[in-house]
Amino acid sequence: MVIFEPLDTPHHWRPSALAAGPFAGLQGGAVASLLTAEVEALAGARNWGTAISAAACFLRPTPMAELRTELAVVTEGGRVSVVDNTLWPVGDAQPCATVRITMSRERAVEVPGFRGYAADSVDPSAFPQHRPHAIQGRSWFMDAMEARAGGDAAWFRMLHSVIPSAGPLAQVLGPADWTHGIGRPVQDVVADPNPNLAVQLFRPPRGEWVGIRAETRWRPESGLGVGSGVLLDRHGEIGRVSMSVILVPFSPARIGSAAS
Repeated sequence: MVIFEPLDTPHHWRPSALAAGPFAGLQGGAVASLLTAEVEALAGARNWGTAISAAACFLRPTPMAELRTELAVVTEGGRVSVVDNTLWPVGDAQPCATVRITMSRERAVEVPGFRGYAADSVDPSAFPQHRPHAIQGRSWFMDAMEARAGGDAAWFRMLHSVIPSAGPLAQVLGPADWTHGIGRPVQDVVADPNPNLAVQLFRPPRGEWVGIRAETRWRPESGLGVGSGVLLDRHGEIGRVSMSVILVPFSPARIGSAAS
């Protein structure tokens, strides 16, 4: 099963129930994954290289409705290509989200004496499973992945593809979007929607598991916070994630109008 089903009209998508967020609309990580996956799917044919970073802005809640996307090439060719992808509900002139993808055509470089970053292999399937439920009581994006915690990290394995043949960066964005919630200081007091999401990879993950060694910092007096973390696979570090956090009172009705 794919989380977003491609429709007959190019760049039109129907979200499944697995794309839903905990409150109103779709989960930001699902939306960012869709927009990134579309760009990665074109990268080979356009000679853009490998997607190494994604910077998403969640402009307003994305409804559970038919969606359309539009790509805009900022620059292409040479060592770096940059492509924006923006999403709208069909029939609506106001966008819900946009993602800027940076791709690189760089190749391996010989560095005499460099030994790389060694790490012991981890087996996330041996850690306790975590099964969070959405407040709305229905299926949601967390149901699209298996979650476990152990070894100073939270671990995620996507059970469904974002779109057919989604690329590695798109598959990382879904788990990465939970970073600010992994180390949240309190539960059921405030909600913490993130209006943006930035992920950088220095290598694609090997295998199905993506880990996050997360940190969260809040300042209730300003209503703001930040989430950040080291991204991992079973064999060690693969990149970084960060996002801003907006603190709002823990009210499903109000959160539904504010969350991505």
